[in-house]
Amino acid sequence: MLVETVKLSTIVMKLTPEMYPFLKRHELESEIVLRNGLAALETEDAMEIIQYSISEHQKDVRLH
Repeated sequence: MLVETVKLSTIVMKLTPEMYPFLKRHELESEIVLRNGLAALETEDAMEIIQYSISEHQKDVRLH
């Protein structure tokens, strides 16, 4: 099984470049481990990863 670690920015630029301006720098710098590598990733998978990444980064955010 091919395992590949890439930054979220790489996934976004390859599959959903229109999403790039909506993501924060620290989200784009997140490292993502892909079980079957970047070549096997599809757009739906990328959107799911982006949503999860945003959710994870918002866990520490507190509203004032």
